[in-house]
Amino acid sequence: MTDVALSVIVPVYGCAGTLVALHDRLVWVLERLVPSFEIVLVDDRGPDSSWSVMRELADKDKRVVACRMSRNVGQQLAITAGIEQCRGVFAVVMDCDLQDPPEAIPLLWEARHGADIVFARRKSDHQSAARLLGNRLYFRVLSWIAGRRFDGELGSFSLISRRVMDAFLRFHEQGRHYLMILFAIGFDVRTVEYERATRRVGESGYSFSKLMSLAVSGLVFSTTRVLHWVIYAGLAMATAGMLLAVLLVTRWLLFTALPGWTSLVVAQLLIGGILALCVGATGLYVGRIFEEVRRRPLYFVQDRICQADAEYGDVPTQVAQLANLSVPDRNPVVTGQDTSGA
Repeated sequence: MTDVALSVIVPVYGCAGTLVALHDRLVWVLERLVPSFEIVLVDDRGPDSSWSVMRELADKDKRVVACRMSRNVGQQLAITAGIEQCRGVFAVVMDCDLQDPPEAIPLLWEARHGADIVFARRKSDHQSAARLLGNRLYFRVLSWIAGRRFDGELGSFSLISRRVMDAFLRFHEQGRHYLMILFAIGFDVRTVEYERATRRVGESGYSFSKLMSLAVSGLVFSTTRVLHWVIYAGLAMATAGMLLAVLLVTRWLLFTALPGWTSLVVAQLLIGGILALCVGATGLYVGRIFEEVRRRPLYFVQDRICQADAEYGDVPTQVAQLANLSVPDRNPVVTGQDTSGA
């Protein structure tokens, strides 16, 4: 297996209008930074013509690896596919919309000494006030539940070493979160700050519903303490019920029964709502167990275009052997080269 110094992994969804500019800026930065590099573009089956642009880039530049998923699997699994497809000693993971500026990669590269993971922390007001408020609230709740602090200004923009990539590929969960896996892996970590650019082309692929789904997935993935809070909620309701019963019996013995049914209806609604939340939280974990015990492949990479494959061979197989994966049947599968003819 022939390594390159640095791989840049870019999950692509709805970014056809930025890919050429992204490629040009990456090449300009990387040619001055490292002796060898590759750009791994992973098409997550977006609604635009991103794949056609990626094919053209891979045909023109042998340092571009263009991969296409068999279906839309989401950003987290697209990142996983990029890590499995790359051959770099180090890898940078970044978004495709140019909000993560390629010019910030040297900051990550210089900070790699003595660290296996380098996070890029956003230091600008890069989102709307409502989005920033929701982001901060979510990470505070996550930190409170998980019992450890999570920085809401950290994103997928990061640099990881080869041994982190090998460790990352040992995680086989269907529902995954890139940052949570890095936190679980550990190793030495450094953080650098950068100015996140504003989006100039297209719109974010994360709708409110998708953000909520990712938030819930992050909570379930990171900790089982949600189930502990379910138990605490049950104990709190039982305690409140006993105290209310004592109060009502005492009131009946000493004075008279409380008139009306308002308090009873309110109590029933409150208890019913809490019970529904507890059952729902438990159901999320049961559903996650169901997804995992089926042991289905995480994804399939349908097409791969890379001029270097003829020289270096089947990279995904070599990476799997290097990582010494303990569950080969869960390893992502490459079904062949580009067969679309598009």
